[in-house]
Amino acid sequence: MTYLLLALAFLAAAALVAFVAHRVAARRRGERPLGWRPIVLAAVAMCVLTAVFDNVMIASGLFAYSDAHISGLRLGLAPVEDFAYPLAGVILLPALWYLFGSRRAR
Repeated sequence: MTYLLLALAFLAAAALVAFVAHRVAARRRGERPLGWRPIVLAAVAMCVLTAVFDNVMIASGLFAYSDAHISGLRLGLAPVEDFAYPLAGVILLPALWYLFGSRRAR
């Protein structure tokens, strides 16, 4: 299995949970669906941080990727697959917070 397939599986799972959270919010009376603006801003910040720190860690020799398991597309030294995990987190965590968060906030 390549890192790209694994990353796509994580992104698909996060997107599915976010879709369910959005649908749940849309069905509840008086609540607006999840806002995407903060999620997009967090995604941009996480991608910038991932680009900087992954490149530093790879350049310093902390870890390396086998060319047989990556797509070959890189942003600096970091393979693009590395960016899927922070994006999945940024998508998944607000959705889980909404679905399982405090009932007092509602």
